[in-house]
Amino acid sequence: MESANTPSMVPIRDLALYYLRLGALGFGGPVALVGQMERELVQERKWLTKEEMREGIAVCQSMPGPLAIQVGIYISYLRGGFWGAWAGGWAFILPNFVIVATLGALYTYFGGLSPVTAIFYGVAPAVIALILSSCYSLAKLGMEDWLQWAIAAVCFVVTVAVQAEVALLFLASGIVGIAYYGSLFRGKTVPSLPLLAALAVTAPTTNAAAGSILGKLLLFFLKAGSLTFGSGLVIVPFLEKGLVQQTGWLDERQFLVAVAMGMISPGPVVITATFVGYLVAGFWGSLVSTVGIFLPSFLFVLLVAPILVRNRANLNVKGFVKGAYAAAIGTILGACVLLGKIAIGDWLTVLIALVSLIVLVGWKVSNPVLVAATAMIGLIAFPILQPTWVFVK
Repeated sequence: MESANTPSMVPIRDLALYYLRLGALGFGGPVALVGQMERELVQERKWLTKEEMREGIAVCQSMPGPLAIQVGIYISYLRGGFWGAWAGGWAFILPNFVIVATLGALYTYFGGLSPVTAIFYGVAPAVIALILSSCYSLAKLGMEDWLQWAIAAVCFVVTVAVQAEVALLFLASGIVGIAYYGSLFRGKTVPSLPLLAALAVTAPTTNAAAGSILGKLLLFFLKAGSLTFGSGLVIVPFLEKGLVQQTGWLDERQFLVAVAMGMISPGPVVITATFVGYLVAGFWGSLVSTVGIFLPSFLFVLLVAPILVRNRANLNVKGFVKGAYAAAIGTILGACVLLGKIAIGDWLTVLIALVSLIVLVGWKVSNPVLVAATAMIGLIAFPILQPTWVFVK
């Protein structure tokens, strides 16, 4: 019965074209992008079922790497197979790479981009609204009972308390889901879950001091893409420690500008790696940094997706997915609080965030229109108000 409701395969060309468009026009970070995929691919195009979307979000949130790209790769695998996953994933990344590498070139050759701070000032609070509205849609999609909300609440509190997304939360929540929803207490043998094994995978420690600067960049971002969980916000402290404190490739100002580029450009926040790579080693640096940060996502998803597809009906797999999905909702909201400390610092940014949330929920304004409008507000208001807290907190 389930297979009768499963959508058919989608031509690879259609997958690539969809993700090229999403990569060029999708703003708001991982949660907003995933919410847009849910709206367009589940509700409008009917390429996915709600169950497939929910499974994809839970599984991808439970693995290292940027959430939005991994969900895109997972969906492309379901509808386009192995080669569809590669085509859809890199099509998703390509527009972001071109945009951010171009900004990196402009920043390098013109000695900085003074409008970046003003644009960040207007757009960042709108990003908060995008995350909240998308998280609401995702909660409606997959939150079903009291236990999931309890898991989400615990994960929210822990995320805010430690000021980071904790990888073990996803694993622990998945195990709670197996115990409550699965067959653990129903007299059946619990099958081994390669999915859980994938969570224990860690990238080998490499000596970044050896080799050329391109080799160092590649190894650094391979490690970053392999060992950091959740949204782009999680990877920021890891990058700051490595790029500013350890290697000295960037100073604090350059690093904050790089993070702002990731936030105000379309696509995933971790496209920051492209900008960093350009500042450190030009175009080839941007290319190897982009490959390094995203390649682990392809490998993780392509290892786990076939296993999940084969075991989708298993009660324990379903239980793990429910628990991990609830953890994702809680940690996304927690990360939103952490981002709010950076994005909101005065009355105007509070107003931008509130009005953006209202127009997103009430009038369904598209993400690019909202980003463009708030960028203009930032460009106009920043020189007038001259807020000193931007890029400081």
